[in-house]
Amino acid sequence: MILTPIDRAELPALLDGYASALSGHPLALNVFRRITADIPPGDLATLSTDPVHHAQALELCREFGFGLLNVDPQTWYTWDGENVATILEPSVIIHEVGHYQAAAPSRRAVLDFGLGAGPETGKKAEANAVQTVFGVESDVEEALSSLLGILWEAELGQPAMLAFIEQNWFERRLAPHNIAHFIKMVDMLDAMAMLEPDGRPTRALRVSEDGPFFAAWRASCL
Repeated sequence: MILTPIDRAELPALLDGYASALSGHPLALNVFRRITADIPPGDLATLSTDPVHHAQALELCREFGFGLLNVDPQTWYTWDGENVATILEPSVIIHEVGHYQAAAPSRRAVLDFGLGAGPETGKKAEANAVQTVFGVESDVEEALSSLLGILWEAELGQPAMLAFIEQNWFERRLAPHNIAHFIKMVDMLDAMAMLEPDGRPTRALRVSEDGPFFAAWRASCL
């Protein structure tokens, strides 16, 4: 959900400023350029509902071994440990691929990846009951999943820019901590072999469980 809408008139200066701030970080700049290469016409606050994009999202899920359930997640889960709910916008479905890649191996078969109920999940009590990642650590994994999903949209030729805005990567505009956060998430994805040098996503899956993974993350923040 967009916290602060982006006015199309401010977009050129925002994109230029963001790219300039990333000029010393080639990989982060490549990632940013891939995401922002296609700026679709129309409402910047509305995700694509294109049937072609939806079919592409389902095919990507199949390639990662997901089962597909033709259900509205409001009556079920977004991810039930084996299947993704498919009555969703393409961007939201692809976001689950990002979650699958970024989740600890032992949580890939857990309801909503053990992060607690997502905003689309209807069976919130059940998903929250198996939550094992909380607070800042949950926020970090959510950001990694978000960025991966957005990059998969770009890879498929979909309007990744819309998800980048919708998932609030521009919320603080050009604030230094916002730029630093983006760079940090790119560096973490790179460390997990999830990015090519040109910023394209790979099909790598996280190999580290939560203890070692978040210990390494905390150490990198010192």
